[in-house]
Amino acid sequence: MAQEHHTNIILSNARVLTMEPANPTAWFVAVRGDKILGVGSAEAARRFKGPHTVEIDCQGMALLPGFNDAHCHLMALASSLRGVTCRPDVVTSISQIVEAISRRAEVTPLGRWIRAFGYDEFYLAEKRHPTRRDLDKAVGWRNPVRLDHRTGHASVLNSRALELLSISRYTPDPVDGVIERDEAGGEPTGVLFEMGDYLRRATELHRDEEGLLEGIKMANNLLLAGGITSVQDASPGNDLHRWQTFRKLKEEGYLTPRVTMMAGVSRLQTLLDQGITPGSGDEGLRLGAVKVMLGLSTGSLQPHQEELRGLVMSAHEGGFQIAIHAVEEEAVAAAVDAVLYAQATLPRSDPRHRIEHCSECPPRVLEKLKASRALVVTQPSFIYHNGEKYLSLTEEESALPHLYPVGSFVRAGIPLAAGSDAPVTYPDPLLSIYSAVTRRVRGAGLFSPSQAVTVQAALEMHTINSAHASFEEGKKGSISVGKLADLALLEIDPTAVEPEGVKEIKPMMTMVGGKVAWQR
Repeated sequence: MAQEHHTNIILSNARVLTMEPANPTAWFVAVRGDKILGVGSAEAARRFKGPHTVEIDCQGMALLPGFNDAHCHLMALASSLRGVTCRPDVVTSISQIVEAISRRAEVTPLGRWIRAFGYDEFYLAEKRHPTRRDLDKAVGWRNPVRLDHRTGHASVLNSRALELLSISRYTPDPVDGVIERDEAGGEPTGVLFEMGDYLRRATELHRDEEGLLEGIKMANNLLLAGGITSVQDASPGNDLHRWQTFRKLKEEGYLTPRVTMMAGVSRLQTLLDQGITPGSGDEGLRLGAVKVMLGLSTGSLQPHQEELRGLVMSAHEGGFQIAIHAVEEEAVAAAVDAVLYAQATLPRSDPRHRIEHCSECPPRVLEKLKASRALVVTQPSFIYHNGEKYLSLTEEESALPHLYPVGSFVRAGIPLAAGSDAPVTYPDPLLSIYSAVTRRVRGAGLFSPSQAVTVQAALEMHTINSAHASFEEGKKGSISVGKLADLALLEIDPTAVEPEGVKEIKPMMTMVGGKVAWQR
């Protein structure tokens, strides 16, 4: 029988879940170079075997498109993996945070910054944010310390760090942030809200390049070990320097997953001046949406409604995709209004604007969201990790079904992709899928189980829908001929187990561009 193809690799004897509705399952995937050459039955596989074909027996395990984390923060993830871990599952009190930072100070050179990550005041015994005085107990004046909240929306600095960054009682609050002050004399307590971008700019001179590289290596392995082959970096400070950093990391082989980098709206011009426009780049690194931060940290919308409309309209007129960070109901409603206004003023056939998080979305907002044709990028694992907090802090029980209402989005036909928001949570697609399917809270309890979705819908949110969210569904997100050979081999088919078992499934191998990038 004549050979039709001389394929490099055949992954055979697999439960292939293609994410292609016309051909949802298969037995083999043939790969030539970095692309998929064939998909089909055991009988069809014979046509793709040549004298030099390498065959990988998948032993009946599940083969899926590589997972695509549609919303994360790579540099922050890299920093967090090297920093002092203060997550709720590790520390439960401010005294434990002080002890952990004190231990790190013992092995940190005098004067070097100490970074700590992941605290959440709700889960601390003291039920409050740590302050500069708490951190001073850990290190005295030896080292500047920065402790970041698990959400990334608050930070705590010790006294030395405040002095280094010239933050004092006389420092005015930035437009979109808050410097918490004590009531007695107006001195900063060390707690800063929504000032992450300010801190990034202020600490540029203190960048630890060697430490960053170590953190990137750790993040790279963490992503690949989770079956993640693509990420979308949603950091609002992304600029030309960040683009150049990603480019260097990709070229030198430190960062294997494909990266779609959003551009911070206030940083976009630095990229445009160099001829780098949304859509520029290649399959390893490309520029994606324009990121706009919208919040209520100061008590009112920042930016206000008219300014937001202007920002969105400007990017919309430029032909760019816009990704608006919106958590609270008022912010989500304002974001949807801005998208509706832009489309009404200048209709575009497929702008694919995005609402990032869309955490509080009651029916009246949902209807407008559907009319806007915006898509939502949600974080299902927040239900698992933060569900206890949401249940405790939400005053009206009737509001609970409208928090991360994934089921409502799916039923309304709103395009829905998923991300981890790492380092807010670790990038773990299977835990995220489990959370979307069960709505189970870590420890005990269910969170609005009526908002659960099927395993298939959750898988699509982490694969083909995430690719669609960045205009890349033609290249990845499903297993079909001509697409990139980005694949994840799982020990068990997630659609063939009870929902409770999904989070226990282990990735066994991750392939990026036809090359095995990680295996257990």
